[in-house]
Amino acid sequence: MSRVVRSAGSGQGAVVSAVQLLVALSFFPGVVEAQVTGVLDDCLCDIDSIDNFNTYKIFPKMKKLQERDYFRYYKVNLKRPCPFWAEDGHCSIKDCHVEPCPESKIPVGIKAGSSNKYLKMANDTKELEDCEQANKLGAINSTLSNQSKEAFIDWARYDDSQDHFCELDDERSPAAQYVDLLLNPERYTGYKGPSAWRVWNSIYEENCFKPRSVYRPLNPLAPSRGEDDGESFYTWLEGLCLEKRVFYKLISGLHASINLHLCANYLLEETWGKPSWGPNIKEFKRRFDPVETKGEGPRRLKNLYFLYLIELRALSKVAPYFERSVVDLYTGNVEEDADTKTLLLNIFQDTKSFPMHFDEKSMFAGDKKGAKSLKEEFRLHFKNISRIMDCVGCDKCRLWGKLQTQGLGTALKILFSEKEIQKLPENSPSKGFQLTRQEIVALLNAFGRLSTSIRELQNFKVLLQHSRDANIAWWGRSP
Repeated sequence: MSRVVRSAGSGQGAVVSAVQLLVALSFFPGVVEAQVTGVLDDCLCDIDSIDNFNTYKIFPKMKKLQERDYFRYYKVNLKRPCPFWAEDGHCSIKDCHVEPCPESKIPVGIKAGSSNKYLKMANDTKELEDCEQANKLGAINSTLSNQSKEAFIDWARYDDSQDHFCELDDERSPAAQYVDLLLNPERYTGYKGPSAWRVWNSIYEENCFKPRSVYRPLNPLAPSRGEDDGESFYTWLEGLCLEKRVFYKLISGLHASINLHLCANYLLEETWGKPSWGPNIKEFKRRFDPVETKGEGPRRLKNLYFLYLIELRALSKVAPYFERSVVDLYTGNVEEDADTKTLLLNIFQDTKSFPMHFDEKSMFAGDKKGAKSLKEEFRLHFKNISRIMDCVGCDKCRLWGKLQTQGLGTALKILFSEKEIQKLPENSPSKGFQLTRQEIVALLNAFGRLSTSIRELQNFKVLLQHSRDANIAWWGRSP
């Protein structure tokens, strides 16, 4: 009799354990849904609205835009030395490698050092013949259509370094090369350890306006962060001014976006030398699970949405610059160039239709002297972070780090140049506000990365839901 009682008790225990497991399995997706929702701090926009806007309006068009010749080629110097510490050496992992476009395949009219690379006249018949093979890849470059030489020279003399939020690569440097972004996608490369930790640690600890009273590292990669882990740690943010809170959220959001790309394009296996890339749920949970991150994961994802709002606002503000007839996204393919500009202007119209934009006028709104000083400090801190990107040991990580940092820096430049943008002449280059092609390509590709991140987040929610349902079904079949 006692054996029967014990058996029954064991059965009840098994049932209880099964019920507990089912509860646990159903808990995580719900937590993500519950915590990554609602209205974002420091603005009046809710996450659901961003999700819907991005899914149905922005993401499909951005994907097409990034495939156009004008936006797929980015000129970058991946050989600039780290200005802050002795480099540990470049990553030897094969997936860290970046394949540049051979010099012979780049049209003469857009090569670094040619002042005429911005003019249609630079691509004369002889050059087009010389570049016949390169046209298969897509000739790119030039922000401005054919204007008078005098106007171009005036524009070329314009130096807006005081407005730059980034350390720009010198396109004339022999070390600067064109990279096809479609052939060098951002994904998990295996780059990690002390080198990666040092980069992010320098960004967070030295540039994010961390108060001296806060001892715990801000860097999510820090091996030990003390007893004040978790969501409660971030009460220190409430004591910062809006501008410094925004700065931290932008960096945290950028970090979250990069991590999402790595989780979504993870090396799952390699068979007979052929790699298989795809979403890694375990890695996603390690970086964003509310339980595994002690509540910090959802905060990081909210900062991603905040960053998306900032860059979305910048695109809506810079639309007048591109709406002018003088601006031509020139590649040499007249029909494609016209289609590319039409698509870009269509995207700008969508950005302007978004009803809950971040109000950048709430920043640097104090007394003029103090606001000017704070803005300059803000600019220099971000410019410093752009320089840290030259310390990344993995070339592919460095490429996408530099591009996305420059894209955000360009967005900030736009947000705080409203008066200059409003004064743009319709039919001639402007001396007051200009964007180089490098800035334009970085701006749109960086926003494209954010749009993709938010789309990938939706995919992970679906995968987590499927994983939960599969586990519930398995336990339902168990005796």
